[in-house]
Amino acid sequence: MADIVNLRTARKRKARAADARVADDNRLRHGTPKAIRQAAEAERTDAARKLDGLKRERRDGPDAGMDDPSGDPA
Repeated sequence: MADIVNLRTARKRKARAADARVADDNRLRHGTPKAIRQAAEAERTDAARKLDGLKRERRDGPDAGMDDPSGDPA
C-alpha cells in the first residue's frame, strides 16, 4: 500500500528547499569582501583581453586565399 502524503507539507518542503538554494547563492555573491570581488573581476577582464589578443583574424571573402592585396591571382 502506498504512503499517504500531505500535499501542503510537501509543497512547503519544496518551497523551503528552493529558498535555501537562493539563500546560498546570495551568501556567495554578497558575502565576498569587496577587494576579493574586484580582484576576481580584474583577473577575468585580463584573461578576456589576453584571449582576444591571441585570436587570429579570419580571412573570409573572395580574396581569402590570395597573398597579393591588389586582387590579381597571378
